[in-house]
Amino acid sequence: MLGTGQQTGQGKSRTAPLLIAAVLAVAIAAFAYLQWKAGAERPSEQVVLTAAARDYLPHLDLVGVEMSAKDNALGQTLVEITGKISNRGDRQVRGIRVNCVFFDVYGIEMHRTLSAIVRASDGLAPTKERDFRLAFDDIPEGWNQVLPNLYIAEIAFE
Repeated sequence: MLGTGQQTGQGKSRTAPLLIAAVLAVAIAAFAYLQWKAGAERPSEQVVLTAAARDYLPHLDLVGVEMSAKDNALGQTLVEITGKISNRGDRQVRGIRVNCVFFDVYGIEMHRTLSAIVRASDGLAPTKERDFRLAFDDIPEGWNQVLPNLYIAEIAFE
C-alpha cells in the first residue's frame, strides 16, 4: 500500500503544474485577445475642419510631394512621403494634420491615417514653408503602391 500511495502522490505532483500552466496559458490568450479586440474596435480619430480653417485652405499648399519605400532589417517596408507645406496667407499656423488615404488596386479606400505635418512646437509663419516627412510601416497588403491622397484635415491657428 505504501507503494500505491507514493505513486498517487507523484501523479498529483506532475498534474498540478501542468494544470496551472494550462490555466495560465488560457488566461494569457484570453487577455491578449481582449486587448486586440479593444484596439480593433477603437474608432479612428475624426477631426472636422472649422469654418475658419476651411476658409484658410486656399492659402496652404502641399508642394513637391514624393513617395519612396525602403525595406528595413525586419523585412518590413517603410513607406516615406516627403514634401513641403507653404503658408501663403497672413495667419500664423500652430499645427496642421493631414489624412493620408491609401487605396487598393480597384480604387477602394483601404487605409486612412491622420498625421501631423506641422506641430505646435514648430508652427508655420505667414509666407513661410516647411519640409515634412511622413513614415508608414503599417499599410495593409493589397495597397496599390500609388502615392496616397493627402487631405488637410485640421488647421490650428495661434
